[in-house]
Amino acid sequence: MGFPDRIERVVEIAHPPAKVWAALTTAEGLGTWFGNDATIDLRPGGSARMTWNDGPTADMRIERVEEPSVFGFTWHIYGLPEDDPRRTYVEFTLEPVGAGTRLTVVEAGFAQLPDDAFTGAYEGNTKGWASELGELVDYLDVA
Repeated sequence: MGFPDRIERVVEIAHPPAKVWAALTTAEGLGTWFGNDATIDLRPGGSARMTWNDGPTADMRIERVEEPSVFGFTWHIYGLPEDDPRRTYVEFTLEPVGAGTRLTVVEAGFAQLPDDAFTGAYEGNTKGWASELGELVDYLDVA
């Protein structure tokens, strides 16, 4: 039996897709709910970087931009050495639902990991997405 390859979360957000899109794809949005500071070159092949006040950074490569419904990027896998070339792919899909948005987040690529790296990366990101999506909703509620 192999490892699960993906984490999937769905959240209903009481804000229109355009507002959710801006929170996901702008430096201001990412640097408020996901990190403490961010830069983003929003185009396939572009890069983004998030930093946190306690020191970590996340470098991302933008892979997919289909405004206002799909945004995807690859990033380093938590727990692997910085020079390890393996990445996971994260995709946000926004779907209008009434006056709000159904946001689906899928992170895939965990099955490529060896036993000793899988648990930390998969469990850490599973907990991380639950926390971060809560922060996204909180950010949108006050923005």
